[in-house]
Amino acid sequence: MSESKLSRRNFLRLSALGAAGTVLLPRLLGGDTAVAAPAKGKTAASDTVRLGFIGLGQQAMYLLNGFLTIDGVRIVAGADVYDIKRERFDRRVRKYYASKGIKPEVKTYENYQDILARPDIDAVVIATPDHYHALIAMAACRAGKDVYLEKPMTFTIYEGQQLCKAVRRNNRILQVGSQQRSDEEFIHVANLIREGRLGKISRVKVRVGGPPKPNTLAVEAIPAGLNWDLWQGPLPGKVNYNHELNPPITLDPEQNEQLWGAWRWYEGTGGGLMTDWGAHMFDVAQWALGKDRNGPVEIIPPGHSYYDHLTYLYDNGVVMTEEPFDGTKQGVKFYGDNGWIQVCRGEVLASDPVFLPDTRTKNDDLPYETRIPHQINFIESVRSRIDPTVPVEIGHSSCTVCNLGNIAYKLGRPVKWNPIVEKFMDDPDATALLHYTYRDGYSLEG
Repeated sequence: MSESKLSRRNFLRLSALGAAGTVLLPRLLGGDTAVAAPAKGKTAASDTVRLGFIGLGQQAMYLLNGFLTIDGVRIVAGADVYDIKRERFDRRVRKYYASKGIKPEVKTYENYQDILARPDIDAVVIATPDHYHALIAMAACRAGKDVYLEKPMTFTIYEGQQLCKAVRRNNRILQVGSQQRSDEEFIHVANLIREGRLGKISRVKVRVGGPPKPNTLAVEAIPAGLNWDLWQGPLPGKVNYNHELNPPITLDPEQNEQLWGAWRWYEGTGGGLMTDWGAHMFDVAQWALGKDRNGPVEIIPPGHSYYDHLTYLYDNGVVMTEEPFDGTKQGVKFYGDNGWIQVCRGEVLASDPVFLPDTRTKNDDLPYETRIPHQINFIESVRSRIDPTVPVEIGHSSCTVCNLGNIAYKLGRPVKWNPIVEKFMDDPDATALLHYTYRDGYSLEG
């Protein structure tokens, strides 16, 4: 299999690994995935899907490398608040298309709204910091664009609730970038659990990391070419600039980001490892447990009563904790009546070899972020108007688990949650943490 191209046939073959596609192809089987209504005025399936990128940092560059290679896709626009990142994007897109003998037609913008205003753009890839996810994705839905949205899906639980409504109200396709759902190792484990081969699951350990920490970064001068006020967007108060929040790059010579944007780790700009890795690993746990579009009923922070770790209780008796298990990798370990199985990126271990996958066909030499079945699934959904592997409701329920953990950490006590109506039970302090007040001039309603 070519490392830069993946045909529909090969994608479907990879998707079916495990147990005949039990959970990987819900769009064909009608399982946990809803079907989107056809979009009005959508181009024919044979036409080119024209993409705009919003947010042009490190993760966007990984996604760009994948989307550029998918047949029938054309990258035509990019937006970022930092001029040097716009220039890097422009150079890479032009260089790639020139190498293929294709005339580039890419344009870049400082403001994402300029991309949404273009009627020739079918879909957008959103890879901004988390606090912009819901605001931009909802605006994209209103503008008639389909959306590939990086994880975690939203910054707050309320934003997720509103984005679910916007996607369905506007008949849009939205794929959340939880690419482990298109990875054969995670597919195998989810299938095995859901088929009951491990027996009844009683305990799940998830290793992701802790909540955000106070921002102690030094205040630095804002570099020329960076619109820091626009970067802050809806966040209230004042966010002081530090290069770790928006890592610098150079172009001549080219040197890319040397670290991930530290906005992830700090209160007020990110959800810590709880949302960063949690959006991957809690997502896998919910998927395998059959709790997509659902969730835990009680969340208990570490140190409360006899609980040593952040603990989630489910209505079916399953206990899920955030804690280390064998090794130091982020991952998930399931315990059932018949044994245990654990999965991390690039590794599946089990109490009995009978639970292990038979074969591995992917190219492990490729960086994890550059493998593209998940992106291909999005493009297929844009064409078919059938929901992708991780539609908005599933992205929301997984993201909610992460945010519920952070709320329990912040309050320092257990919280009771009704996952059906998505409300806390008689808990105004917890309810107040479902969202925050945006800065003047910013609104989810546009």
